[in-house]
Amino acid sequence: MQISRVVCDLVTTRRVFWLANRSLRVVEDAKGNYDVVVDPVGTKPGDFVITIGYSAARAAAGNPAITTDLTIGGIIDDWTEERWHS
Repeated sequence: MQISRVVCDLVTTRRVFWLANRSLRVVEDAKGNYDVVVDPVGTKPGDFVITIGYSAARAAAGNPAITTDLTIGGIIDDWTEERWHS
């Protein structure tokens, strides 16, 4: 698991079947790297989140057949910029 910050929604016009009704977000890690994640919990830009990777990401998204390798597992309630960059 990793801590990331939600940057924005990601809107796509066409998707594979398993992602058709899933919310997608762009997240940034503490090093400034961007990733696209499946968001089953309903985040908003600026939220700090826990991301779950690899095969566990499919289970966290609610269906092992979903084609994802990164999913938001939860919103962090108490986190600051200073902690994130240290």
